[in-house]
Amino acid sequence: MTLELGQFASPIGGIVVAVHDGRLCALRFAEHWPDRRALLGKQFDEAEFREVSDPAGVIACLAKYFAGDLDALTGIAVETRGTPFQQRVWEELRKIPPRQTVSYAHIANAIGAPTAVRAVGAANGANPVGIVVPCHRVIGSNGQLTGYGGGIERKRWLLAHESAQRELRVA
Repeated sequence: MTLELGQFASPIGGIVVAVHDGRLCALRFAEHWPDRRALLGKQFDEAEFREVSDPAGVIACLAKYFAGDLDALTGIAVETRGTPFQQRVWEELRKIPPRQTVSYAHIANAIGAPTAVRAVGAANGANPVGIVVPCHRVIGSNGQLTGYGGGIERKRWLLAHESAQRELRVA
């Protein structure tokens, strides 16, 4: 089995992506890539990693997104391996359109688990394909920016890029 790897120099730092059978299975900022690569080695038993220029067109889609085409990521097929609960959260995240933010409580309600707000936060944090599955669009119920695997400043930048930022405070 082969995982195709590609790199993209975004305005908020280097991004590494991994694609399996035409589906994005990992997207990480470069400084977090070594840990994700090790996890992929376990998830995809005996996987070989091969560098390519634009695996499954993901790099071209990222370039369009960062150039201002906020819908450029919607057509990217993903392969997110996780628990059934995580899968439900990640599917719901993909429904959040650009220029909009929602709370963790909103996601919990939307997936039929209104008391699972913390579990939604944990699933959000475990998202293997950030930006494409837009976990950055989830904020606290009080409007504050809360955790983001790439760092709060990147989350703030992404929301500003999408024109979704309203006077948000760092939690």
